[in-house]
Amino acid sequence: MDKLQTQPQWWRGAVIYQIYPRSFQDSNGDGIGDLAGITRRLPHIAALGAEAIWISPFFTSPMADFGYDVSDYCDVDPMFGTLADFDAMVARAHELGLKVLIDLVLSHTSDQHPWFAESRASRDNARADWYVWADAKADGTPPNNWLSLFGGSAWQWDARRQQYYLHNFLASQPDLNFHCPAVQDALLAVARFWLERGVDGFRLDTVNFYTHDAQLRDNPPQAAGQFAAGVPRNNPYAFQRHLYDKTQPENLLFINRLRALCDQYDERVAIGEIGDDRQYQTLSDYTRGDDRLHMAYVFTMLNEQCAPRYLHGVLAEYLADARDAYVCWSLSNHDVARVVSRWAALGGEPKARARTFAALLLSLPGAVCLYQGEELGLPEADVPYELLQDPYGKVLWPEYKGRDGCRTPLPWNDSGDGGFGSATPWLPLSAEQLPLAVNRQQDDVDSTLAFWRRFIAWRNQQPALRYGRLELLDADDRLLRFQRHHQGEAVQCVFNLSDRATSLALPQGAELLPGSGFALACNENELTLPALSAAFIRLAAGEQ
Repeated sequence: MDKLQTQPQWWRGAVIYQIYPRSFQDSNGDGIGDLAGITRRLPHIAALGAEAIWISPFFTSPMADFGYDVSDYCDVDPMFGTLADFDAMVARAHELGLKVLIDLVLSHTSDQHPWFAESRASRDNARADWYVWADAKADGTPPNNWLSLFGGSAWQWDARRQQYYLHNFLASQPDLNFHCPAVQDALLAVARFWLERGVDGFRLDTVNFYTHDAQLRDNPPQAAGQFAAGVPRNNPYAFQRHLYDKTQPENLLFINRLRALCDQYDERVAIGEIGDDRQYQTLSDYTRGDDRLHMAYVFTMLNEQCAPRYLHGVLAEYLADARDAYVCWSLSNHDVARVVSRWAALGGEPKARARTFAALLLSLPGAVCLYQGEELGLPEADVPYELLQDPYGKVLWPEYKGRDGCRTPLPWNDSGDGGFGSATPWLPLSAEQLPLAVNRQQDDVDSTLAFWRRFIAWRNQQPALRYGRLELLDADDRLLRFQRHHQGEAVQCVFNLSDRATSLALPQGAELLPGSGFALACNENELTLPALSAAFIRLAAGEQ
């Protein structure tokens, strides 16, 4: 029996490496990364110590939102390759002991999808109710006050049907109608198609957006001084409480069906992306029991706030609202500025920030997602407006520059093309990132890449860090402290998130765990943490 069949619940505590395929590796010289490029670079991910890859969308798409607008769920867009390339990539990943998760975008399709073309053709065709259609108000305005996350009304007028259709994102991304049983059946057939091709699970984009309020009630405003979570404050979407346009109770019935399908296959996993005003409560609802999602993540560590007291509050909210939920944590992804730049307010050298953030991420309870380039400590790239590709950024520029700064090509070497490919890439390479290229760090024992490799391997030898329950310690202006408990062992995790050295009294009988990669000054009674560093302390039995 091979390795892939002998690891029960492999996803508990797993390190999942997110690949944004357009920017990972170009294999055919067209300036766009592809599936063959991913296959070529899989050994890099395996050597890092990750257990799985999550691949952002590669399906057939007009690319208005770079693959998150799907026009064919069951094929590969030609710019990324073919189904044969996908099969070869999965086979190679499994050879290397890597699971493969793919990004399913089920809440909406492209307006170029054949389903939508049929639905908009008339009000009485076979797919007429596959999307969310509604009549105008008497004065011709949209049915309600719902807003698009990408700006403006969430309703687009369609002259042929003489109705509005719902789009939570771009107008070219119409929302599917999950109140229609045939829609649910069609999407479950899509999931089965990929499960049969050997994928090990799904990352579910905007999982709480699937079902809308059938009565189309208006959203109320946020309370004074409050804003919707995970949304720039200059976006009017942040001004509403999103009570009716998403997170409806009927959505859980579809989640039940999707989980039941996954459970027909061995060790498949479903990870949800949740953006909601009550983030951890919704996460708990969506992961409770054995018939919903295996795990989910929220946006509380994907914004600019990084003070130790804020992060303490995030973990306190998690413990209060979702203690029994299984979380997949991340500090970076394809939608937010890279964490080394986003949390620069903590001060210190970027390399020290990168290491400390890595240690923090890998010490949290649950699985973790590591975004491509995070293992190199890459800063956010500065993409000028004339080269901007992201439609979100174009709408809100310059107060919000969009998501292109975290999506620039991964620098595999420090040459002019970064080892990405021979053609001009779809987004410019960042000159600031080239000195941090893989070839520069590959054999450097003091590099950020080497730190990630060592820390992941070290964490795998610390069951309390991978599997233990969380106990949050007192809030502090400089230190974030918590303990992980597992089978009679307790490890205290301490992070100095300031630009000054900080001392800490050691609990009686405690010992500093060696091998974490941080140089610390320690005597019998006191531990000194340099600026932006971490310590891991095994507690004596009486102190647990």
